Amino acid sequence: MALVSNRSDAGSAPPNGGILAGTALTAIAPASWGTTYLVTTEFLPPGHPLVSAVIRALPAGLLLLAITRQLPHGTWMWRSLLLGTLNIGAFFALLFVAAYRLPGGVAATLLAAQPLLVVALAFLLLGERPTRWRLGWGLAGVAGVGLIVLRGQFSFDLWGILAGIASAGVMAGGVVLTKRWGRPEGVGAATLAGWQLTAGGLVLVPFALVFEGLPPGLDLGAIGGYAWLTVVGALLTYPIWFRGIGRLPVVAVSFLPLLSPAVATLLGWLFLGESLTPLQGAGFALALTAIAAAQLTPDFVRTLFRAPTTPKGE
Repeated sequence: MALVSNRSDAGSAPPNGGILAGTALTAIAPASWGTTYLVTTEFLPPGHPLVSAVIRALPAGLLLLAITRQLPHGTWMWRSLLLGTLNIGAFFALLFVAAYRLPGGVAATLLAAQPLLVVALAFLLLGERPTRWRLGWGLAGVAGVGLIVLRGQFSFDLWGILAGIASAGVMAGGVVLTKRWGRPEGVGAATLAGWQLTAGGLVLVPFALVFEGLPPGLDLGAIGGYAWLTVVGALLTYPIWFRGIGRLPVVAVSFLPLLSPAVATLLGWLFLGESLTPLQGAGFALALTAIAAAQLTPDFVRTLFRAPTTPKGE
């Protein structure tokens, strides 16, 4: 269970040589979340998005609590509830509303605006001044995801648009507050993930029961799909995600969710026979470039491409 290690590393920052390695590890989380669309459409019972969100979050959270054997106390009781609502409960609910009301991948494009919202919140709450470099790449990432997922004719739904924007906002707020508050002394990323997954899942339970009810009998495909979402989509990946938020620049981390719609589109092309146009290929390249560039600084990039100087006399 190395991926859910409870070692506390809050406040520590990797050396320069470890930033790219830490980024690559953290990227596993949003890349794996890109499988959610394929799993949901091909294996899960239709019409139960909130129930699916509860099944994804709550068992994983309770299992992490059982493994780590730590409960929040003091100010971390309300902080865990707020962060769990933002990062898990409200985010899942709003994302599903947007996905059901906006055809053609518009919801994914609205979520891709999250890095720009994080830039603003990081300045207000963390004092991280925005740079033209990351603002520019944030816009490029939105454009790249747009090229990937927007295709065909579609109509705009006001409530879907508002839900999509709100989903990006609550996720941005959750990421920035997670960075600002860090973790209590002696508390690791697995514990923090357990607190938030449990809180977010419990927040969703009454809404799922009132508006959807329990799904019908599940076949083996549905059981396997739920198991994938619970284990890979939450249990293993959220500790990785929160560890990355604690160790990497918050604005750089905010670009990594751009991987989710990219992975979802790639899986649709590979397994569902969905067409992938040259324009979508260009979108992949642009989105991945934006993600990579956001982890670097202009000075570092200039150093990479600077021609080596030849000493005189050689």
